[in-house]
Amino acid sequence: MVVIGLGRFGRALALELVDEDTEVLGIDESAEAVQALSGALTHVVRADSTKEDALRQLGVHEFDRAVVAIGTDLEASILTASLLVSFGIQNVWAKAISEAHGRILTQLGVHHVVYPEHDMGQRVAHLVRGRMLDYIEFEDDFAMVKTSAPTDIIGLPLSNSAVRSRFGVTVVAIKRPGEGFTYATAETVVAADDTIIVAGRTRATERFSELL
Repeated sequence: MVVIGLGRFGRALALELVDEDTEVLGIDESAEAVQALSGALTHVVRADSTKEDALRQLGVHEFDRAVVAIGTDLEASILTASLLVSFGIQNVWAKAISEAHGRILTQLGVHHVVYPEHDMGQRVAHLVRGRMLDYIEFEDDFAMVKTSAPTDIIGLPLSNSAVRSRFGVTVVAIKRPGEGFTYATAETVVAADDTIIVAGRTRATERFSELL
C-alpha cells in the first residue's frame, strides 16, 4: 500500500495499516513528516509526488492500492491522483476537502473519494444527540448503531419484543459486560447492562437510540 501525504490524516492511516500488518510505503515532500515516521512504516521517503519520474523510481506504479492523503495543496492532490490513475493502479483512494475537490478527483478516475472532516463531523453530530456509543452510516440511507437497550425490550426475548415491527430496526449483535460481541438471535434476552448493535434506516436507528 502507498500512502502519499503524511499529515495528520495520512500519518494516522499509515500507522493503522502497519498495525494491521500491511506493508506501507509512505511518501511526503516534507523532511519533517518523513523523519517523524522513520522506522514506523515499512518504507518512508521524501519525494515530490507530482513528478511522474519520482513516483516511478519508487515503484509506485507497481502497487495495486494507493491513497492520496494530501489535504490543503489541491494542485498537488489532483496531479498526484491523476498520475496514480494513469499508472493503472487498481484501487486509488483520495482525500477531498470540499465537494468541488471531490468532484474533480472523481472525474479523474479516482475509485474512492473520502471526506474525513465532513464524515467525522456527521458522525459526532449523531453521537451527541442520543445514547449512541458508536455510529456508522452507509450509502442508501442505512446505518448501524452501537447503543444501550431501551427499557421496554429489557428482559424479553427479541422475538417477543417486536423490535423490527415497532422501531424499524434489527438487533444484530449483543455484548454482555466483560464479554465480546455475539450475534443476536430470536431467543436472545436483552439485559439492562447489555450493549447492542442495531441496523436499519438512518432515521430509525437514530430514533431507537434516543429511547429510554
